[in-house]
Amino acid sequence: MATQEYPDVFEEVESTTAHSVHRLRANSTIMQVQKLLVANRGEIPQFAERARKRRELTFRKAHELSLLTVAVYSHEDRLSMHRQKADEAYAIGQRGQYTPVQAYLQIDEIIKIAKDHNVNMIHPGYGFLSENAEFARKVEASGMIFIGPTPEVISSLGDKVSARNLAIKNNVPVVPGTDGPVGEFEAAEEFVKKYGYPVIIKAAFGGGGRGMRVVREGESIREAFERATSEAKSAFGNGTVFIERFLDKPKHIEVQLLGDNFGNVVHLYERDCSVQRRHQKVVEIAPAKDLPADVRQSILNDAVRLAQSVNYRNAGTAEFLVDQQNRYYFIEINPRIQVEHTITEEITGIDIVAAQIQIAAGASLEQLGLTQDRISTRGFAIQCRVTTEDPAKGFQPDTGKIEVYRSAGGNGVRLDGGNGFAGAIITPHYDSMLVKCTCHGSTYEIARRKMLRALVEFRIRGVKTNIPFLASLLTHETFIAGNCWTTFIDDTPSLFGMVRSQNRAQKLLAYLGDIAVNGSSIKGQIGEPKFKGDIILPTLKDASGNVIDVNSPPPQGWRNVLLNEGPEGFAKAVRKYKGTLIMDTTWRDAHQSLLATRVRTIDFVNIAKHTAHAYANAYSLECWGGATFDVAMRFLYEDPWDRLRKLRRLVPNVPFQMLLRGANGVAYSSLPDNAIFHFCEQAKRNGVDIFRVFDALNDVDQLALGIEAVRKAGGVIEGTICYSGDMLNPKKKYNLQYYLDLTDKVVALGIHILGIKDMAGVLKPAAATLLIGAIRKKYPDLPIHVHTHDSAGTGVASMAACAAAGADAVDTATDSMSGMTSQPSVGALLASLEGTEQDPGLNVEHIRAIDSYWQQLRLLYSCFEAGLTGPDPEVYVHEIPGGQLTNLLFQATQLGLGKQWAETKKAYTQANYLLGDIVKVTPTSKVVGDLAQFMVSNKLSPEDVIERADTLDFPSSVLDFLQGLMGQPFGGFPEPLRTKALRGKRELLTERPGKSLAPVDLAKIKSELEEKYSFATECDVASYNMYPKVFADYKDFVAKYGDLSVLPTKYFLAKPEINEEFHVDIEKGKTLILKLLAIGPLSEQTGQREVFFEMNGEVRQVAVDDKKAAVENVSRSKADPGDTSQVGAPMSGVVVEVRVKDGTEVKKGDPVAVLSAMKMEMVISAPHSGKVADLQIREGDSVDGQDLVCRIVRP
Repeated sequence: MATQEYPDVFEEVESTTAHSVHRLRANSTIMQVQKLLVANRGEIPQFAERARKRRELTFRKAHELSLLTVAVYSHEDRLSMHRQKADEAYAIGQRGQYTPVQAYLQIDEIIKIAKDHNVNMIHPGYGFLSENAEFARKVEASGMIFIGPTPEVISSLGDKVSARNLAIKNNVPVVPGTDGPVGEFEAAEEFVKKYGYPVIIKAAFGGGGRGMRVVREGESIREAFERATSEAKSAFGNGTVFIERFLDKPKHIEVQLLGDNFGNVVHLYERDCSVQRRHQKVVEIAPAKDLPADVRQSILNDAVRLAQSVNYRNAGTAEFLVDQQNRYYFIEINPRIQVEHTITEEITGIDIVAAQIQIAAGASLEQLGLTQDRISTRGFAIQCRVTTEDPAKGFQPDTGKIEVYRSAGGNGVRLDGGNGFAGAIITPHYDSMLVKCTCHGSTYEIARRKMLRALVEFRIRGVKTNIPFLASLLTHETFIAGNCWTTFIDDTPSLFGMVRSQNRAQKLLAYLGDIAVNGSSIKGQIGEPKFKGDIILPTLKDASGNVIDVNSPPPQGWRNVLLNEGPEGFAKAVRKYKGTLIMDTTWRDAHQSLLATRVRTIDFVNIAKHTAHAYANAYSLECWGGATFDVAMRFLYEDPWDRLRKLRRLVPNVPFQMLLRGANGVAYSSLPDNAIFHFCEQAKRNGVDIFRVFDALNDVDQLALGIEAVRKAGGVIEGTICYSGDMLNPKKKYNLQYYLDLTDKVVALGIHILGIKDMAGVLKPAAATLLIGAIRKKYPDLPIHVHTHDSAGTGVASMAACAAAGADAVDTATDSMSGMTSQPSVGALLASLEGTEQDPGLNVEHIRAIDSYWQQLRLLYSCFEAGLTGPDPEVYVHEIPGGQLTNLLFQATQLGLGKQWAETKKAYTQANYLLGDIVKVTPTSKVVGDLAQFMVSNKLSPEDVIERADTLDFPSSVLDFLQGLMGQPFGGFPEPLRTKALRGKRELLTERPGKSLAPVDLAKIKSELEEKYSFATECDVASYNMYPKVFADYKDFVAKYGDLSVLPTKYFLAKPEINEEFHVDIEKGKTLILKLLAIGPLSEQTGQREVFFEMNGEVRQVAVDDKKAAVENVSRSKADPGDTSQVGAPMSGVVVEVRVKDGTEVKKGDPVAVLSAMKMEMVISAPHSGKVADLQIREGDSVDGQDLVCRIVRP
């Protein structure tokens, strides 16, 4: 029987198989028609059903009714899901014949496709041709069934003016408006003069918010009219509009109608479609909540009466506005099915699309069981339209490839999808809707909560969506109460305070993909780690040999003393303690000195609980401030504040110490005073206990500002003097008396503890005994803490000498991270002090256990080793600080001076004396280092520097120092170098630089950061104040790749092996199980490679730019040293700013460009006056030393 009824369907399949989906449909047939074409795209025609997902669309209904389905598509839609889900699919025209939208408006082309392929019925969907009477007429004239109203009804109702007249004729209230269509501006102007503002201009032949404008008093009616008519003509082919009086804050109520071919019309109750944006519905509710029963019934009755008056057939919607007084006004009848019909289906249980098809095939409402007395509602339903729009940018549509698509599901959740699937390309050609999500519940509140849950379940990556906005909307008190109006979104800016999806997994994969294709981009990394195995955590045992549970609360420590007794009480307790306490520097200065400050937060976190137990009696853990602050953001892409908070939670018993650069905070130059106070307040609040405050030049005025900021914040003040040079050398100006006088001044500032900072490790044991002994004698109650580096190999002896002379605390690092430019070995010092009164009171076995962890870590970070092989007693000559020496060696290598390292160290000594033998610690040590590299790069002797100072382009840091921006050096500035180098172009400072700086507007900065990043904390403000550009770059990186602090270091620095499974804990209880599957071939068109991962068992892919494929080898000309018109780059670096162009007239000394190399900036200036010619560089270019920059042609 099936083959007789459908011979055309089974003619071919009979010969291949007796079992097919076509046979199954045919065996369940209830209709005589065979094939249906949907003249639409995307969500409208698509049929799809997957596990736990329900997507009800026209194709599905057709299949349920045993119909074969035919899709039509434009060239741009050739990859769309609706084409794949139909039984047959055909392109509309040839490629390039029609625009993407015009293709779906080709009436004759679509009808030809239908006729050529034996289609019996055509469903127009909504939009495009759904309200086109000519299309309906031609369909019927071709002998096919049009699923919709008659052409005559479409003509009468599709014209909003005709529909308005129909309402007036039937005594249905309408809003005051024009009597007919308006095609000329003068008619619009006349209406406004008669009825006043506000008014609304609407397209007469279309909907969806297009061709619609609200005009209020004071706005241009002409501009709105022209835009509305233009938009209407573009969207519907007819620019005619009509104008109505605009109701303020009305509700938009619409009634779902169904009519058959026998004059019967029923309503399926109403929907509240008030939540709109630009007159397009965003969220719909059925039935309307809190609409008075009598108003509801009157609206329903009038809707049915209007439909009956025109013998309405098939599905349609009568739309009304309800004002604040519950008066209602008819707007129009849409002669088609609406996007939001799904919520009506949910509350009535009626399949509207199936009813449409069957009514068109000749069924009566009674045959379908759809008489008014049998139609009722059950509960509430809410529909949200998920679109690829960015609410933060005015709902600007987003385009691109959907990388991840995971939808919601569960009881009462229904999805009607279009192009929402992984791999889909979202183009700018069509509507931005991805999926309609409909939720049904027994009450409005249950439906709302179910919708909120469903929205949270969605995971859509690759394009922006409006889901965060929808969630914000659903949680607004007005929506919760069900009291929204048509302009609610426009009237409620607070809706845009959205909780955004973090998209953590896909961002993480983007970083891992970049590593896989391009390798690590972390500055300073050479090769890959030597160790890539799993790090084994140590085991701590008590005196009885029992394993200590490090998750249990740690023993009481010195922080407990601080919390109980305050800074003064803490200082007294430290002084009273018989032994010499230890400050461990492993978490800051040790890895700064040995591994370029590159150790990441996750590796501190992993050992933190163990450290809290093992170092419970430590004076403090140095873990923050100094270079670690900016490096965390600059190179590790981590938030230093996040590191501080995480470690504080894990180590509650040991004081945390930070390095504070006096009036500079943690920056490299002076800042406004209130920025320093604000920073210290945040540091104390987030976990810092002891602030080691120093000034790079021992400038007491600079030091005082930092000390006062710490005092106000409530921290422990460790006022610090910097030890420079060999105090025992009679030729040095920094002698014992200098330090004693300086100590007097620092103590007078009201400090709690005195710090002595031997940054180069040049404090010899004899000098230590002399200095500490003298200070102890003069200040018997003052706690003394000594910091040093083991550069010369004498650090243990020096710290033992300090302990014996009366120091209360000295610095060490874990054995595997000690020695050379780091601090002395903790194990060696403990052994040296064992059995003496200075014993630090630490468990040696525990300390060794902790070190077993750091042994592995140092191998993991081996790619940042500076290559130092042993101590360097030459430090007593060149005096390079330990923290700087490794960085200076790295910088020299990057600048091509690696082979001249011995010469660089010699030049460092010379540069120091050229600058007046200054105290060398960040940032003044950087000044000396920059000048030394400048001298070696340009082959300058000290005599050359002084003689040619008025013509040399010195590094910016040198000029800043000479100007006085870093404070006043002991003994004054070097002359004539200062005068000649500055050339009168900079104002000389004689007092603290920050004193003349205007306060920063903290509230304004926070507001600007919130506007830019949606959210900002006081810590963000502090980071921005210290390093504005570094902070911005860090935020941009995180926006692209997410929070990488959770990524294990071996995968942060090197790609995983193919098919290697590894885990990433993105938060407590949430683990990503990852595996790199493959790296695709290079696309010559895009320069990208697809990288494939498996994530939690699901295949994901990311597109990565292959940076090696994009590299172009650019050979630059060199400047001729003998040609004074040619300007050459003074050293290798990156051009960060170009201040001239060809033809620019410059004077001698005017800046041409700014060059940056490893945080050192240098201005390239004009050697003489003239006009710029042959400019060879652009911003972002990399140049080598002596590369030609431009020529300066003399006049």
